[in-house]
Amino acid sequence: MCGIVGWSSVNKVLSGEALQAATLALAHRGPEASGQYHNNNNTVALGHRRLKVIDLTEASSQPFFSACGRYVIVYNGEIYNFKEIAKELGLRLKTDGDTEVIIEAFAKIGTAAFSLLNGIFAFCIYDTLEDKLFLCRDRIGIKPLYYYFDGQQFIFSSEIKAIKKIPDINLTINTNTFAEFLHIGFVAEPYTAYKHIFKFPAGNYLELSRKEINSNTTFNFTTYWDLYKQVQPETHNNEAEVEKKLEELLYKSVETQMVSDVPLGSFLSGGIDSSLITALAAKIKKDKIKTFSIGYKDTKFDESVYARKVAEHIGTEHYAYTMTENNLEEILLDIITVFDEPFCDSSAFPTMLISKKAKEHVTVALSGDGGDELFMGYGMHQWAKRLENPIVKGLKTPFYLASQFMPLKFKRAGWLLNYDNYAHITSHIFSQEQYLYSEKDLKHFLVEGDFNFDAINTFPPTARPLRPKEKQSFWDIRYYLKDDLLTKVDRATMKYALESRVPLLDNTIIDYAINIDTDLKYKSGTSKYILKKILYKHLPKELFNRPKWGFAMPLSYWLRNNFRFLMDKYLAPIVINRYDVVANLYVQDLKNRFLAGEDYLYARVWVLIILHWWLEENA
Repeated sequence: MCGIVGWSSVNKVLSGEALQAATLALAHRGPEASGQYHNNNNTVALGHRRLKVIDLTEASSQPFFSACGRYVIVYNGEIYNFKEIAKELGLRLKTDGDTEVIIEAFAKIGTAAFSLLNGIFAFCIYDTLEDKLFLCRDRIGIKPLYYYFDGQQFIFSSEIKAIKKIPDINLTINTNTFAEFLHIGFVAEPYTAYKHIFKFPAGNYLELSRKEINSNTTFNFTTYWDLYKQVQPETHNNEAEVEKKLEELLYKSVETQMVSDVPLGSFLSGGIDSSLITALAAKIKKDKIKTFSIGYKDTKFDESVYARKVAEHIGTEHYAYTMTENNLEEILLDIITVFDEPFCDSSAFPTMLISKKAKEHVTVALSGDGGDELFMGYGMHQWAKRLENPIVKGLKTPFYLASQFMPLKFKRAGWLLNYDNYAHITSHIFSQEQYLYSEKDLKHFLVEGDFNFDAINTFPPTARPLRPKEKQSFWDIRYYLKDDLLTKVDRATMKYALESRVPLLDNTIIDYAINIDTDLKYKSGTSKYILKKILYKHLPKELFNRPKWGFAMPLSYWLRNNFRFLMDKYLAPIVINRYDVVANLYVQDLKNRFLAGEDYLYARVWVLIILHWWLEENA
């Protein structure tokens, strides 16, 4: 796993010092080696930081040149099928690494090579003869890639912090993203919190001629893989066949992703997904696999006891850690710098801590990310079905009004019914399941109330009509998984030079899973039904008869106590009025209600803290 950065311009040059500074900003992603490339007139520059995982020799150092000398690549990621690609294309190789396979495959068949790649990746290939850049990002967006363009210079990088090291760039803040951030807790692709910086679209590549970089340049991305185009006319609905096929794919994916030249372990929350991945990994690995979990003193949030039971049953070398206010404080101040833009998923903290601890033992960690999104593990998938009911649609207003006089469980249900625009129902359901601000809420207290969520609620035509639960699931994959969960894991792990792999997001599993009938994903009141059926072949069912937590944390309690200073500092009237994003009277009322005991408001408080904290550091 690595960090990459690059720069190109028609009429500007980039000094070696500037490239060095940008590359150094990514040192945490690759502390073991650094490399740079400049073309003859310094109008193209490429930088690389290396974390050695596959082929630990200097032969695979980057920037890496093709055998013909025409192409040079900087690359972040892992290609799991690189040996198969090399064999299929008859490539003659000098190294044992996947970097060489990417560039030699490109040299042989051009951009057609990109669709062959099964892995997690973002890379840039520079064609020295044609003076062109080719950038590509993996299908789901597991690995990050950002780009900057101001009409004169084009910059790309694994993280925004490297782009900011380039001289003379425009860092105007994109205030148009604030409503979306308050609505869903992150900024969705293709935008960022900066007007001139964008997220490179997943499943796409870009061919860019350096000589054509000017104020009129348009970026014509080519989609080599599209989630919606993988939808088949018919679903896989034979339970026995699906179970057999899915288990085969899971086993193969885990086996493939365990290939490593450095120590490998597994994150183990004790939940369905991480337990299944770990159980399969333990059967494949000859030695005991190392597993890592995190818990809390507060038993309401502590799942580590279940992780320990799973570890004992599997027979892993298990490391359990407890997150306290003290060790949270150690990483608290990193939340803004690690993510570069507003990001409110508080599970980033335990993920960062467990990554830091795991790095003491391994360099690669398997993760269970993707299971909930692919196999409908969230309550919001059921809400998508409920809200499609004509009776519910017709009576949503009286239901909502009645719910506000009931306990929290019913009040939350009322929030889900309190929408104006059904066309935005997918983001609305997600927003309310996360305790965040609905479209209606934002219209009342957002100072600049002109916003539109059409873009994040648009679904292209598919080979079969998607059911409501499927639409919600696809939204999760397209936005929540990519721009929240995978971003969280990438930044948290790479801060400590730890590579995370996600077997549930293997190409073969995604293509198969999205076409499994929804009745096999949610059956007889059981979420992730088919995945659990496979799991219970490997682990006792009684270990999982409990609520879902994941890496949750007692944020509400901590905001009232040890970390109340964050609320006092960043939601102070002087700060709220300085940026004029939200109405100060609303914010102060929200604070008072939260401190008076309305716990469920914690997420709304937290997202406002993060936004104004980020503004204080970057505006």
